[in-house]
Amino acid sequence: MNFDEVIERRGTHSAKWDKMETVSGVSPDDGIPMWVADMDFRAPDCVVDALRRYVDGGVYGYFGDDSAYLEAIRWWQSNRHGWEIDTDAVFTTHGLVNGAGLCIEAYSEPGDAVVLFTPVYHAFHRVISAANRGITQLPLALTDGRYEMDFDAYDALMTGKEKIILLCSPHNPGGRVWSKAELQQVAAFAEKHDLILVSDEIHNDLILPGHKHIPMAVAAPEIAHRLVMMTATTKSFNIAGAHTGNVIIHDPKLRERFAAVMGGLGISPNAFGLHMATAAMSPAGAEWIDALCLYLDGNRKIFDAGIDSIPGVTSMPLQGTYLAWVDFSGTGMDRAEVMKRISQDARIAVNEGVPFGKGGESYNRFNFATRRALVEEAVGRLQQAFGDLQ
Repeated sequence: MNFDEVIERRGTHSAKWDKMETVSGVSPDDGIPMWVADMDFRAPDCVVDALRRYVDGGVYGYFGDDSAYLEAIRWWQSNRHGWEIDTDAVFTTHGLVNGAGLCIEAYSEPGDAVVLFTPVYHAFHRVISAANRGITQLPLALTDGRYEMDFDAYDALMTGKEKIILLCSPHNPGGRVWSKAELQQVAAFAEKHDLILVSDEIHNDLILPGHKHIPMAVAAPEIAHRLVMMTATTKSFNIAGAHTGNVIIHDPKLRERFAAVMGGLGISPNAFGLHMATAAMSPAGAEWIDALCLYLDGNRKIFDAGIDSIPGVTSMPLQGTYLAWVDFSGTGMDRAEVMKRISQDARIAVNEGVPFGKGGESYNRFNFATRRALVEEAVGRLQQAFGDLQ
């Protein structure tokens, strides 16, 4: 497991590297892509070996007999997260953005609204709006430098049109690993307002030392009748191109509604993704994830120390994910000036905070899941780009 290995991703059809000039104006020749949420690390050997065996077979027909795949999911959730699942409850989607879209179609109608705790993953906003649903934004409160939920304020923001609450757990972009008490508050809020709770837990394995992820199904089993869980191996093992995610629904009525939408769209699994996911959810995959999280924590410390040394710039303390959420409001600069310094002077491509919703206006999201030398280079460039503030 050499996370410092230099892997050339330019010219490989990588969205992160090959599209950053088109999207951000940052040339891949000398730019550093810290935007798209995938990692610059080679997938674990267990995944590569499984894929190689499949490729070497030379026949790529429809995938059948998914018992090993389902058992791998059951084993992983039980051993890593203390969550016992029924394999009959598992649906395989083309990633979890697709899973979220299917949930929106299954559990709401055009004109209904979906609740988001904002700022939150920008793709949620895009998918909800494209489905002709409204978005009810419940802004997260900034308390002691981290996000918390403010349920005392949320009831007044509800319109009565809401049918779904879409939770990001762990939180992207703030990196919060929600506590059991916080998850139970979300569950109680969903019960109070009669909402289907969809918990997107795609980052559930990317937990930094000292913190522990609790699946919503474990934190609040009493709301199984309104709970939809979403998990995936794609973020954890850097196989996002496989577009393979799991929507796990234990309630029969909710399951029936989801199955009808999925069946109506003719969605079936991607065989390459199923082979990769089965191999990933294994003892070898667990060993790789443990080493990865330690490495990411080292990158986080370097990034945060460097960023926090720039006057007026603050990186939110992370508990999970590899996505730093950086506030530039203290610089006194407008967004155009901040972005000029990041993209033109430092030559770094990032995600701007505005598409993440209310509360994201002064932030940018930085992906530090790359080799440490590149993180150090990025920090140095940012310190130089904002050097007049020193």
